[in-house]
Amino acid sequence: MSAPLRIREAIVVEGRYDKAALAGVADTLILETAGFGVFKDGERLAFLRRLAVQRGLIVLTDSDGAGFVIRNYLKGAIPKDRLKHAYIPDVYGKERRKKAPGKEGKLGVEGMSPEILRSAILRAGATVLDGDAPDRPAGDLTMADLFALGLSGVPEAAERRAALLKRLDLPQHMSAKALLAALNALYTPQELDGLLAK
Repeated sequence: MSAPLRIREAIVVEGRYDKAALAGVADTLILETAGFGVFKDGERLAFLRRLAVQRGLIVLTDSDGAGFVIRNYLKGAIPKDRLKHAYIPDVYGKERRKKAPGKEGKLGVEGMSPEILRSAILRAGATVLDGDAPDRPAGDLTMADLFALGLSGVPEAAERRAALLKRLDLPQHMSAKALLAALNALYTPQELDGLLAK
């Protein structure tokens, strides 16, 4: 197993089991939202905002509907330029500690392998402190591009988006706007051209 990534940004996850799963992957401050608890906890949110301003924040929530509710809440509460988003793929199954799968049948952050978590953090554009940080892609797609590509605002756009999300190993709950942000954050324009050509 690789040594933990030393990164500048703090990482925010939903709960303690997610935090435990990340402990061996990232050497940084890892915080919990306490699930939906962050919605009612002004002090916790204020702390996340302060951390975001000081060192940046990476949001890493589950790929289910609840994870996206939390992600979107943080997206609206924290300055956009201080927030990065890490995504895990949709993997169906159940975590070892649970008796039954979750409502949507997907594994959460705690159920992901260290390799997947490491890759998600790097793809989000984490600032690696020891060694050279990988370049963060600078995509320049717009919503008009998604429309032209048939991924938004046209019949069958939802099906095309779903197929692309699956192919790119991104969560199926992403809206067109979230897909646009993820594409621009994760891929260079040249990589996108190649992916979308297929």
